[in-house]
Amino acid sequence: MTFKTLYKPVLIWCLAFLFIDASCKKEAKSPEPGKQQQAATFSNPLLNAAPDPWVFQKDTTYYYLHTLGNRIQIWKTGKMSRLKDVTPVTVFNAPASGGNSRDIWAPELFFLNCKWYIYYTGSDGQDRNHRMWVLENANADPTQGTWTDKGQLKTHPEDLWSIDATVFQQDTTLFMVWSGRPFAGGSTDLTQNLYISRMANPFTLAGPTVKIADPQYDWEKRGFPVNEGPEILKNPAGQTLLVFSGSYCGDDRYSLGIARLQEGSDPLKPASWTKIANPVFTGLASANAFGVGHNGFFKSRDGKEDWIIYHANSASGQGCGGSRNVRMQKFTWTADGLPSFGEPVSTGQAIAVPSGE
Repeated sequence: MTFKTLYKPVLIWCLAFLFIDASCKKEAKSPEPGKQQQAATFSNPLLNAAPDPWVFQKDTTYYYLHTLGNRIQIWKTGKMSRLKDVTPVTVFNAPASGGNSRDIWAPELFFLNCKWYIYYTGSDGQDRNHRMWVLENANADPTQGTWTDKGQLKTHPEDLWSIDATVFQQDTTLFMVWSGRPFAGGSTDLTQNLYISRMANPFTLAGPTVKIADPQYDWEKRGFPVNEGPEILKNPAGQTLLVFSGSYCGDDRYSLGIARLQEGSDPLKPASWTKIANPVFTGLASANAFGVGHNGFFKSRDGKEDWIIYHANSASGQGCGGSRNVRMQKFTWTADGLPSFGEPVSTGQAIAVPSGE
């Protein structure tokens, strides 16, 4: 996502990622009650000019976000296949100046401690000043209520260049993972690594910052060495997988890779993470899919299917700009607990809607 041209202790946490704690307030009804049943198929792309897609699922309601550059919007729907029919709600507009006034990238929505949080990247327009920021909302519906700016998430011990924040819970501890560079500014090294930190609460990093992955294979170094867009995926056995994007986003060969967390290990120890040597999802010219990456995951309404949502360009050479569009497709699992994403489905091809829609 770097250099986009787009306007791009121990308490039990009340956390909800794919499954929500029933003790929290009930979810508002789907915004589509009473509609006639939609067609049983859809086709990609779902939306145009939609890089860095993210979906958070609460019960049978989906909240979708993507990079818009100067603001954050939420699409609320009960049917992911009908995303284009939704009118988004603007929940944040970048201020006129300051460290989060430009480059509002990769927003991700989570429900933590019975409140909503949006993690996003922002800057003052200078690349060296990209940092992670967070918003908070106590309303039961994230498209309603008031979003409060909780400020910058500062890395420790140094305040380092950082983008693409995501969070996950291991036992009773909350962690943040992101893409960063090992300098505070002034270096010409564009290498992006993956880092992790323990969180004191959903808006504070407790530190220290630990590097858990760096670009080590050729497929991660096209354009320049990049690991970014980290996303957590739990396999059917409950093991934690870290899916990330490798290589410069402007390269057609931008792809997805995986690092696996050893069961029962400490996520803050680099040796706990094992990277798969080859990419697990790559572009396909015959499917009009170039530079596939920066993704999210969700379950079908009935919980029977796993889906990946990701961005891609429809033609070669379109780079990191507004040509990136959002797509989704079902995936399965291998016997050893890794996702089998297959190949990108061709644009325009009829795809069966997620089960339960």
